[in-house]
Amino acid sequence: PSGLLIGVLDIFGFEIFETNSFEQLCINYANEKLQQHFNSHTFKLEEQLYQSEKIQYTHVEFIDNQPCLDLIEQKPAGIIATLDEEVVMPKATDATFLAKLHNKHDKKHPRYKKPLRPPTAFAVLH
Repeated sequence: PSGLLIGVLDIFGFEIFETNSFEQLCINYANEKLQQHFNSHTFKLEEQLYQSEKIQYTHVEFIDNQPCLDLIEQKPAGIIATLDEEVVMPKATDATFLAKLHNKHDKKHPRYKKPLRPPTAFAVLH
């Protein structure tokens, strides 16, 4: 054994559960951020470097998860910003939080979905 190793870590994508908790949303968000960082450095920045140095290369197609991240983290309308806004409201409830999310994103953001059932849920499409 030479001591050399090649490792692959697949962190891309949301896990699919019947019901996701806030903790699972945070875990999935962290994984998406890591994947975006990897994509940015491996694909986007390298291509920019190759273009600036006029190096021939073959473009690599990859899924850009930035719209999904924007839905979660963008201010002032993202899921986290909306939650931050809602927790300081004296009469806020899960229902008022959900209503704000639906009002801000349903049929407006391509990665947001208001499922028919259960009526107390929202979905991040990925």
